[in-house]
Amino acid sequence: MRVALGVEYDGRAFSGWQTQPGGNTVQDKLNQALSCIAGHPVTTLAAGRTDAGVHALMQVVHFDSDAIRPLNAWVRGVNAHLPPEIAVVWAREVSDEFHARFSAFSRSYRYFLLTHPVRPGLTAGRVGWYHQPLDVAAMRAAAAVLLGRHDFSSFRAAECQAKSPLKDLQQLDISEVDGLLRFDLTADAFLHHMVRNIVGALLYVGRGKLDTAGMTALLAATDRTKAPPTFMPDGLYLTGVGYPAQFELPSQAQAARLTLWR
Repeated sequence: MRVALGVEYDGRAFSGWQTQPGGNTVQDKLNQALSCIAGHPVTTLAAGRTDAGVHALMQVVHFDSDAIRPLNAWVRGVNAHLPPEIAVVWAREVSDEFHARFSAFSRSYRYFLLTHPVRPGLTAGRVGWYHQPLDVAAMRAAAAVLLGRHDFSSFRAAECQAKSPLKDLQQLDISEVDGLLRFDLTADAFLHHMVRNIVGALLYVGRGKLDTAGMTALLAATDRTKAPPTFMPDGLYLTGVGYPAQFELPSQAQAARLTLWR
């Protein structure tokens, strides 16, 4: 039997998603909890990797098991074995054709950025921070040039293992409420650090250090060394994964779980 799970987590406590020898990753903790319920070793495969400090409101994973369990056991039962920073939100039985990574046709991320002279306390680690106001109109204009299918090498980490830098960025919206900026991005897939590098470049635009023409030139350069630094992971959330309708899976995190971050 193949089971798909929707998982959310606070990335601050872990060394990213992917399993590591030290065992302090989200995947390690989830595999251990699932193995307790299944009664045998379980290995999960995810829609995408997230870095240390990056959060998820809907990471999608799948695993195979011969254990016969009610779907609720893969949610509440597994959660009883997980640290409080990780929670399985839903479970669905899927066909063997489903693959959390390769069946996905889109991924959505959201980045929250606080613009305030004083660093955050209560939301430290959960939002990014910049100490001065930003020109949001200029940022929106520069963001528009990134939409579509491009070579995003200028926004790709040196250690990125993706076979191709060509990605289709379908959405890049910037909204602002009471000094909190929200970046919503959707693409067929993302390169390593791509979202954080885009946010970092847009921050330069908002500060007046880069304009729309400069963003166009940066995209065309396909050279990471010409781009602004990678921005902090704190405010980045994986919020949804798109799959063909035949799998009948949610494509976005449930609205109630996003309420605090609108």
